[in-house]
Amino acid sequence: MTAVARMAVLHLRTVAPYRTQGLLVFGLMVLVLARNPVGLVPALALLLAPLVAVHPFVVADKTGLETLYAVLPVPRRTVLLGHYAWALASFLATVTTGSALTVLLAQADGVPLSGRTLITLLTLSWALFTVNIAIQFPLLIRFGYARISVLGTTLPLALIMLTVFRLHLTIASIQVWLPLLWAAGAAAIVTSAALAAHAPRPQA
Repeated sequence: MTAVARMAVLHLRTVAPYRTQGLLVFGLMVLVLARNPVGLVPALALLLAPLVAVHPFVVADKTGLETLYAVLPVPRRTVLLGHYAWALASFLATVTTGSALTVLLAQADGVPLSGRTLITLLTLSWALFTVNIAIQFPLLIRFGYARISVLGTTLPLALIMLTVFRLHLTIASIQVWLPLLWAAGAAAIVTSAALAAHAPRPQA
């Protein structure tokens, strides 16, 4: 296992005590969107996956883990990439579970759901998640969660929701841009990691 993978596993262990809260949010979103299964995966990617992705920052602020990382022989680059690896793992776990539930709910309600539509939903989810994380992570790494929590969570969410509303996105309109959205999401994550790498550590 690589050092980055070990950091991601460490994040999993640090957030494990809070899994009940995450499962409750997940269950509530499923109940709310059960009658509209097409919106489930994008909603999870926009609201739940980023919440899980940033939770290691919450734990680090509460327990002083960033100070521990600074004195241990762990390269800062490894810690940083571990955050992004954990974020991507959170996204994959969330959308995989959400996609399975979407298919089951669509079948139960008799809602037609083609493979093309599911791919479109996954692409939209990827774009929503990566833009959110690309904005949040450099801020969190620079200032820490305690100082940036409100701005770091509400700003990207507001920007994304405003963009979706103003563009009047539909399944049909998104399908034209599928390859571009996947590439743009990857570029956003890479750019975000590069910016975060040059951000100074938060001051105590």
